[in-house]
Amino acid sequence: MKIQFISTGGTIDKIYFDALSQFEVGDSIATAILTDALVDFDYDVVALMKKDSIEMTGTDRESIRSHIQNDSNTQFVITHGTDTMPETAKALEGIPGKTIVLTGALTPARFRTTDAVFNLGMAVAAVQTAKPGVYIAMSGQVFEASRVRKNREENRFEAI
Repeated sequence: MKIQFISTGGTIDKIYFDALSQFEVGDSIATAILTDALVDFDYDVVALMKKDSIEMTGTDRESIRSHIQNDSNTQFVITHGTDTMPETAKALEGIPGKTIVLTGALTPARFRTTDAVFNLGMAVAAVQTAKPGVYIAMSGQVFEASRVRKNREENRFEAI
């Protein structure tokens, strides 16, 4: 078994620049999380982009889809910003023979208190056990891509 992690940016990879009082997307944190967790499976991390998901375009989503379609792996975990994660998940539906799980974080992984590590772990479990298709692992749940939304008022993901 090999899982490919695709980094696209988002809050999970954000770094706080104190001098500027703002956040910017940094390098993928997935490798550090997996190393700290002492995982015992084959994986690689591919950084396709470093974008806040609000800035994601149809062309970006097509680039992710094309990468997955043309890659020999069958299991993918995508770290992604939460604001447009459901839109990207829907854009990836229908790729035969691939299990794709999107995840991210509501607070940056580099913060002491974050949901990033838990969410990435949920995504790893989901990608290994779910049938081919597209899923989102957030808020302690695994959702089908077309049946989830981000509730901004409650700051969580929920089924629709």
